[in-house]
Amino acid sequence: MYDASDPRAALAGPPNTRRTATEFAGAEIARFYEEPPQDLGSEGSTWYVRGQNFLIAYTRAEPGAVLSRAAQPDEYVVLLQDPAASVIIEAGGQQVEVPGYSLAVVPPGASSVTVPKGGEVVRIFSTQSEDLAARCVNAASYATPHPNLPPYAPWPAPRGGYRIRAYSLDVPPAPGRFGRIFRCSTLMVNIIDPYEGPRDVTRLSPHDHDDFEQGSLALGGAFVHHLRWPWTVDMTQWRDDLAAHCAAPSVCVIPPPSIHTSRGVDAGVNQLIDIFAPPRVDFSEKPGWVLNANDYPMPGQD
Repeated sequence: MYDASDPRAALAGPPNTRRTATEFAGAEIARFYEEPPQDLGSEGSTWYVRGQNFLIAYTRAEPGAVLSRAAQPDEYVVLLQDPAASVIIEAGGQQVEVPGYSLAVVPPGASSVTVPKGGEVVRIFSTQSEDLAARCVNAASYATPHPNLPPYAPWPAPRGGYRIRAYSLDVPPAPGRFGRIFRCSTLMVNIIDPYEGPRDVTRLSPHDHDDFEQGSLALGGAFVHHLRWPWTVDMTQWRDDLAAHCAAPSVCVIPPPSIHTSRGVDAGVNQLIDIFAPPRVDFSEKPGWVLNANDYPMPGQD
């Protein structure tokens, strides 16, 4: 149920391809601005929250902070929304200075992210990083896997091998393209184009996903996440509608197959980032949507 002007309107498959779910999970919500951090020390404050396959580490780093991983099992993403928050990433014998307003992919193994001036740093991992998954504020929610999600399977390794790859977020909007999408072997991150003022309530985008979660990370303004779950013959599985007000910084993990839409409600700039693990096939199949598609093949590609 996308507005006709929404680039995602062409994504929906025929109705007879949809499967019927019989049990449901609720949304996972973390409002970092009203909850204590899971890590607090000389490096700064870090909040952790997870979905089934991804987790988000949001850090307000002190000047000179070093965020390190000793034996990272797979690729992870560093997102620098703030133009002033530059970092130095070291991994695999490389040292790369990454300016603010960038997204970087860090290879498996030992790595560090140094934040010379301090600032806001978001790292996004798969939940194969079990030590970080255990630190998440909602870790107990995933003690039993949530329904309607297949087993996690990473995508192919990058062309040319694992290394630090950095991409500017300074990409202008393009007709027919949805946001600024980047993917790696573990994750897909869509930095949705920000907008000023509240979203037009006559042009929302209620839709659902069959078999993957969406992590909606607010880094500017405020959003109301609207969710509605299907009714089934089993009334014990019914859930009340949800309208969760989440200012920045916050995360709402949206479970399948809830119908959902998010609307910015702040008078200023509203900035939302959507996260998926593994990457989405439908977004990847749209020509020009994934900005670093040349670096990361889809399954079955060379």
